[in-house]
Amino acid sequence: MKRFINLIKNKYFLITVIFVVWMIFFDNNDIFSQYQYRQQLAKLEQERDFYKAETARINKDFAELSTDKTKLEKFGREKYFMKKDNEDVFVIEHPKKD
Repeated sequence: MKRFINLIKNKYFLITVIFVVWMIFFDNNDIFSQYQYRQQLAKLEQERDFYKAETARINKDFAELSTDKTKLEKFGREKYFMKKDNEDVFVIEHPKKD
């Protein structure tokens, strides 16, 4: 017990404990903030990977559309309902199920 009391009376020990408590709970870069920053970083990295994949896919589609006229025609017909002058386009919409 006397050893514990001597340890508590030691000014270096007290300063170290106060410093550690301050850094863990009260500082701007405390443990809770670091945890939130890590979560945010992981989320942003996932978004970055998603957008890189989307960019690669779109660039591949663009390259295909610029080189192949049949794919360009198919894309125009499907996405923008384009047609030739002597054709009719029928759009069929299925009823939504609730």
